[in-house]
Amino acid sequence: MRPIEVRDLHKAYGDVQAVDGVSFEIERGEVFALLGPNGAGKTTVVEIIEGHRTADSGEVRVLGHDPGRRERELRERIGIVLQEAGFDEDATVAELVRLHRNLYPRRLDVDAVIELVGLTAKRAARVRTLSGGQKRRLDLALGLVGDPEVLFLDEPTVGFDPEARRQAWSIVRDLRANGTTVLLTTHYLDEAQHLADRVAIVVAGRLVALDSPSELAAHGRETVIAFRTTEPTDAAALTSRGLLELLGDGAALESDGAGWRLITDDATRTLHAVTTWSLERGVPLDAIEVRRPTLEDAYLELVGEHPVHAGTDEAVRA
Repeated sequence: MRPIEVRDLHKAYGDVQAVDGVSFEIERGEVFALLGPNGAGKTTVVEIIEGHRTADSGEVRVLGHDPGRRERELRERIGIVLQEAGFDEDATVAELVRLHRNLYPRRLDVDAVIELVGLTAKRAARVRTLSGGQKRRLDLALGLVGDPEVLFLDEPTVGFDPEARRQAWSIVRDLRANGTTVLLTTHYLDEAQHLADRVAIVVAGRLVALDSPSELAAHGRETVIAFRTTEPTDAAALTSRGLLELLGDGAALESDGAGWRLITDDATRTLHAVTTWSLERGVPLDAIEVRRPTLEDAYLELVGEHPVHAGTDEAVRA
């Protein structure tokens, strides 16, 4: 039994099919990122898995339970970090973490969790005095203190500075190493690329891609090698000095403002050809850079291929 199983999920709001046949499974100890533009239906999918909404049809199992039944046994084994959470503004950080800890049979130490999320200096501070980023850290602490088997993270690093984001990433990696299953939603594609074992992209209520970030990025996309010479060089000069001859049919040459770029499906061969040409023909290179396809490239391409339901998730929240 996998910790999360979703089969042929459907959910409509009036004439809008918010979720249209979504299916996937998440393994134990996997960090799984669910991505999609606003209005794509991913929020609805996650809220059904969390048990906050019911599906029109399809099946969802979380740790073997139907989350729609909201059984105590399941709630005690999962953690949820919402994008927006309400706090008692007069409570202190330690009081809130201790209160949430007492709700779970599996419990982590209060001070250890506060230290883990970087709030030790704010342990006795009232919530109303915390910055937005510090409140997000508190959200994370409340989601972790029950030592969950499955953790839902909704935009967990919104409002974090770069150092805090890296710390949060380290926490997620440690959770994965300890066998915790993490379902992550984020608009930071670099975050998904760094953290996720697999990524699912939802557009217009449908699952349009599911694979590892590296496989999604590389599939059908070519590497770009950009370079500049130390002296002005036009296409005729590159041809006369033998670059195109060395490249053969393996790469396409394009102007790149002050320099040039080669689009290739064989980065190693093309890079070797450029450096060999530079040394043998006496054309010093001012700069050279290998730009491999990214998850962002794949995401933007997939989103551009599918129309998005205007306001699907926003309408649901309203």
